[in-house]
Amino acid sequence: MAKPSNKVIITCAVTGAIHTPTLSDALPYKPADIAEQAVAAAKAGAAILHLHARNPDDGSPTGNPDVFAQFLPVIKEQTDAVINLTTGGSPEMTVEERLAASLRFQPEMCSLNMGSMNFAFHLMGSKIDEWKFPWEQHLQGYRARPRVDGRFRHPLRA
Repeated sequence: MAKPSNKVIITCAVTGAIHTPTLSDALPYKPADIAEQAVAAAKAGAAILHLHARNPDDGSPTGNPDVFAQFLPVIKEQTDAVINLTTGGSPEMTVEERLAASLRFQPEMCSLNMGSMNFAFHLMGSKIDEWKFPWEQHLQGYRARPRVDGRFRHPLRA
């Protein structure tokens, strides 16, 4: 039997695809901010950087390789972290859009989610009164609705 090890591998996703600028002022969506936070994560110990791109104008997810090109060279130059590009991004993106950056940049790793995903928003939309960008308002569908007994239930379940 192998001797137990205390070694760990830390992965950091500095943007992810689901959160929005309104939900967190710390969410980087401009390429320079994505690069800065990714480099900081690597310096703090992240061995793998799981990277998504965002439209620099409104923070919406994008698979556009030209946006990835604005932050990947900086990260590669300043870290030795393994680059893990997403093949996700948005439910509205085509397979071709999801694969474009990975095919262009040939990273060490790519993510690939098979099947359905449960992005549990836990009623985050109900906490927002004013959205920074119109595209974020899809979260309004995640508002709490009371059950007959007065408790709240998940908004997407009957």
